[in-house]
Amino acid sequence: MTADRSGPVFSVQDIPFSTYGSWFGISPVLAEKTRAEDLHLVSHQNGMHPVLSLVPLDSSTGERAETRVEATPGLLSWISTAGRVDLAYESPDTVRLRGTGPALRVSAAARTLTPFSGTYFFHDAATDAYVFTSYETGRRYRVTVLSGTVTHTYGDQALGSADRGLTVAAHSPWEIAVEELDTARTPYTSTAAFGKIVEAARNAFAGFVDTVAPWRSSATPAAELAAYVLWSATVRPAGLVGRPAVLMSKHWMDKVWSWDHCFNALALAPGCPELAWDQYHLPFDHQDETGALPDSVTHSEILHNFVKPPIHGWAFSHLRRRLPTPPDRTQLAETYARLERWTHFWLTARRAPGAALPHYQHGNDSGWDNATTFSPERVVVTADLAAFLVLQLHELAYLAAQLDKPDDARRWTRTAETTQAAMLDELWAGDRFLARGARSGETWHSSSLLDLMPIVLGEHLPAEMSAVLADRIAAHLTPYGLATELPTSPHYLSDGYWRGPIWAPATILIEDGLRRAGHHRLAADISARFRALCETHGFAENFDALTGSGLRDRAYTWTAGSYLILAEAHAGRGD
Repeated sequence: MTADRSGPVFSVQDIPFSTYGSWFGISPVLAEKTRAEDLHLVSHQNGMHPVLSLVPLDSSTGERAETRVEATPGLLSWISTAGRVDLAYESPDTVRLRGTGPALRVSAAARTLTPFSGTYFFHDAATDAYVFTSYETGRRYRVTVLSGTVTHTYGDQALGSADRGLTVAAHSPWEIAVEELDTARTPYTSTAAFGKIVEAARNAFAGFVDTVAPWRSSATPAAELAAYVLWSATVRPAGLVGRPAVLMSKHWMDKVWSWDHCFNALALAPGCPELAWDQYHLPFDHQDETGALPDSVTHSEILHNFVKPPIHGWAFSHLRRRLPTPPDRTQLAETYARLERWTHFWLTARRAPGAALPHYQHGNDSGWDNATTFSPERVVVTADLAAFLVLQLHELAYLAAQLDKPDDARRWTRTAETTQAAMLDELWAGDRFLARGARSGETWHSSSLLDLMPIVLGEHLPAEMSAVLADRIAAHLTPYGLATELPTSPHYLSDGYWRGPIWAPATILIEDGLRRAGHHRLAADISARFRALCETHGFAENFDALTGSGLRDRAYTWTAGSYLILAEAHAGRGD
């Protein structure tokens, strides 16, 4: 990291270059498992779509220039022996590019244009600009030359298969603006010099990180980069997203899943309370008539085929304590009504007739998609689900009391007690929790960390039970954190998603439950290992439990948010 207001230096191979509010980023990552040699403007409207290829050229040969790419929160640069090309965000929908030495080729990423796909390119006579229209994003990308010369255009008004784009260069510095717009806009005019735009972008991020992580120090060296991952993945309201939203990533995991959002809300709460409140409530904006939350929300798609676990009572209990100003009565009432409907869903639609405990219909419902808990059957009664529901019922009881609903408070407390009693009676085997087929009635156990998640009940668990769970949790510890499958298990896979790798949400939930159950030393050890993992290997979707290497999506916000939660607590406690 740098020590000035430029912010942390990062690799665009791992983290896209973007800005707060923007629906596009600059990255070589075009899709899952797909990387380009060149950086692209990649939009996340209507899905993830590479739109424009940005290629610095050697001005003497016209061939691709040999460059190295450097990125900080306010400035992206291609640097060569002949000069450099710089890019900065002027606003969430506009970037400015300036070059000294290399030329720049801006071209459509999609070479083929059909009646329903691809990118059309033309010179707009009304604005003297060059326009790319993308079927995939449903948006236009307008290039205005501010200084320099367009030395070549190709594919202007072409149909079918063709290269489409322009090359800009000059002997002195050239400069262009690239805008993402809907249909039309007045001609672009420059309102600030390039250096001022860079300065404003740097100041915007510096203000964000000072707000989100004022406690950061040399003991929390990844805090600024974690803040950048959150800041740069935040999009303004658009499409089906009615609030400012922190996407899980501006790579291919460009959605808000209905439990991921909780961790980002908690990370943002002390410094950005309004943004945190929006993160918590965004999935609830799309609650269906049964009370179920969607599986995920993004710009143009809401999925309801699965749900996610009811951690929202646990999350709100922490959120209301972390907000600098406690929620007012109106906010409490809104949250109570939404949590009540979400809880009702689990108590009705997900309980078989006569059953005391709810069930998942697939591993995806748990968030632990392929955990070995679900190997024998998929429609399963599990202890983690019961534990989350118990905490949610306790939170409903608290909220009801705050809203002067004593009868509701007593009812929720009774339901919490009977649900926990049923969990212990039906699923506790004396030394472990079992899972049970909702239809078959068969029981089993696994080597998955998911079976130990009832530690989240913390102070509500009998001491002897939490001690057993703590010992079993300790067996999952590697030098880097909590493996989601015991490394000695025959089902362990280094890149097995929930069958081995370390994940942020499991870490946060278990660390919190251990502390509330009095197992502070183990909790501190888990926190320290996870923080060190992020400080060394970044903010990947998950991590190889035996090597620490980042896996899958490398710019995941709930990982960055979880680091900030643990780092802030560490800074306060010093453990």
